Amino acid sequence: MRRAVLATTGISALVVVLLSLKPHQLPVLAGAAPRSPASSATPHTRATTSTGTGTFTGDPINTDYGTVQVAATLAKGRITSVKVLQAPDQNGRDQQIASYALPRLTQEAIGAQSAHIDAVSGASYTSQGYIQSLQSALDQAHA
Repeated sequence: MRRAVLATTGISALVVVLLSLKPHQLPVLAGAAPRSPASSATPHTRATTSTGTGTFTGDPINTDYGTVQVAATLAKGRITSVKVLQAPDQNGRDQQIASYALPRLTQEAIGAQSAHIDAVSGASYTSQGYIQSLQSALDQAHA
């Protein structure tokens, strides 16, 4: 009887501890400061904002490994393509990560029709930069 009480107490304590843990969060990126409305327009932005049609250039996002910037093309509010304008490429490892992560992120963004996509494992900083730049482009499209 004593073993059953100890086991139940131990398991209950373990469940409480596990439930109190915070979920994993992506790292905070350097240079990811909030944008001011005046800086939202970029020279590469062209669009008819009332219909959400055109190409919208996202803000360049500085990460620990380099800058990430994308341009999203929308047709009637739907993402039709995302072009990567800048990505970390200082060394072979950066290029390797970008070569597998960026096409995957683009495919997910088009499929989800938003910037609310999962980060690619092993490319957390690049993923967060991509997501933030894409969100800024989408914000411009819907302004």
